[in-house]
Amino acid sequence: MTKKLKMEKGSGNVFLDIGFPPEEAHNLLMRAELMMKIEGYVKKSGTTQKQAAKHLGITQPRLNQLLKHKIDLFSLDALVNIATRAGMQVKLTVKKAA
Repeated sequence: MTKKLKMEKGSGNVFLDIGFPPEEAHNLLMRAELMMKIEGYVKKSGTTQKQAAKHLGITQPRLNQLLKHKIDLFSLDALVNIATRAGMQVKLTVKKAA
């Protein structure tokens, strides 16, 4: 391994960096961030998946999909609703793109 690796600075959005169109990449990033926050809530709750799912208003299999990061199965709207049931306040900030 004598070749030097070329490093390129990322955009801050992994989905954009791997080739998703900007609008889809932004949506995916927001969903991923919400999924991670919900996952953290479930892990900190100390309850079973079944109990956590009931509290979040979803089924245990649906919670399992979320915990397995099946991002394609969750809309942003669904994740906002789940996060709200977890006692989180989701805010949206809209500003002009750089």
